[in-house]
Amino acid sequence: MALTGRTALLAALGALVVGLLLPSWTGIGLVTGAVLIAVAVDLVLAAPVRGLRFGRDGDTTVRLGEPATVELTVTNPSGRLLRGLVRDAWAPSAWRPGTAETASRHTLALPGGERRRIATVLTPTRRGDHHAHRVTVRSLGPLGLAGRQGSHLVPWTVRALPPFASRKHLPSRLARLRELDGRTSVLTRGQGTEFDSLREYLPGDDVRSIDWRASARRNTVAVRTWRPERDRHILVVLDTGRTSAGRVGDAPRLDAALDAALLLTALATRAGDRVDLLAHDSRKRVAVAGSSAHEVLPAFTNAMAGLEPALHETDMRSLVATALKMAPHRSLIVLLTGLDAAPVEDGLRPLLPMLTKRHEVVLASVADPQLDVLAAGRGTLEAVYGAAAAEQTRADRRATAERLTRHGVTVLDAPPARIAPALADTYLALKAAGRL
Repeated sequence: MALTGRTALLAALGALVVGLLLPSWTGIGLVTGAVLIAVAVDLVLAAPVRGLRFGRDGDTTVRLGEPATVELTVTNPSGRLLRGLVRDAWAPSAWRPGTAETASRHTLALPGGERRRIATVLTPTRRGDHHAHRVTVRSLGPLGLAGRQGSHLVPWTVRALPPFASRKHLPSRLARLRELDGRTSVLTRGQGTEFDSLREYLPGDDVRSIDWRASARRNTVAVRTWRPERDRHILVVLDTGRTSAGRVGDAPRLDAALDAALLLTALATRAGDRVDLLAHDSRKRVAVAGSSAHEVLPAFTNAMAGLEPALHETDMRSLVATALKMAPHRSLIVLLTGLDAAPVEDGLRPLLPMLTKRHEVVLASVADPQLDVLAAGRGTLEAVYGAAAAEQTRADRRATAERLTRHGVTVLDAPPARIAPALADTYLALKAAGRL
């Protein structure tokens, strides 16, 4: 237990008296008493910490892996100079590994009646809310021999959002979207497109788009151009059950699914389509619907921040029922889930007719690229067994995908680095074909 100024001073005087009464211990007693008196005086002169006042300001959200700055305001209402250290403690996941001790500690020299701002830079390593813990202040005396220490609760929360690493693919997909939208000479026609205008025939144009009446009036071959329909409805469904917890590389499959959902959302809103979100395992975790075009992406990222995989099986019947409630009219339903044979065969496949009867369905699954590495293994008995197991797993996934395709589902199976652009390309292909 730390000594107060009065206790230390009494102890010093006691040692000094003992030193004077016991001649054989006089030298030791005098030295000890002098040291204790110096410590006591230093402690008495140290600025008090109980009366300090605190406030916070700064970032409340940050992309995962990027820095966030939170400012701590310290006010010293006493008349003494506060010299010492401040430790702004946060959860370990709020810092880069190995940086917490240095990044959370700050030196402080704060005269009485003044205040200072201390900037703490966080770099979260996990999605979700990161809460501030105690602020501990150690106030030292002029000699630095003793001091006072106290802790204060100064609440603050920083939410780490999904990193959206796939946004680098957005410009190229937007360029392709502009082509579909009639802003370049490459125009397409499908069942879900609407007439836009006439132009002169160019080599490579679909002959089915030739307008023979207009060509007769113009004495040139004219073709109709078509603009993909807008304001289509897209429902992104995230399976947050057990299969989403499997790690591919350094992250769970769910993280790659979130990234793919964000790229699709950004692209679809630029195309003028409406996008809603559902996250479900044994129950509904998140539902975001009805957001305007400029609000949908922030709403999705904020809702995704706290999503974590649940370590139990997904209730597919409940998931499908909830999805049908959120998509009462014809929609594109994008289901981000696994391709493991047992959950698909026992849970999802019997329910597919309920989805495909009215909706266009895309199933996107995150594949493990390590399977390709293992399948190529040779040379040792262990490598051969690993290659056989990997090849069997890949064959099972292909067979599951083929069965889903026969039910009218578009299936994607791609590694984390490819799942987001592959899903965006599938959306553009469906839009070009008029299937939305």
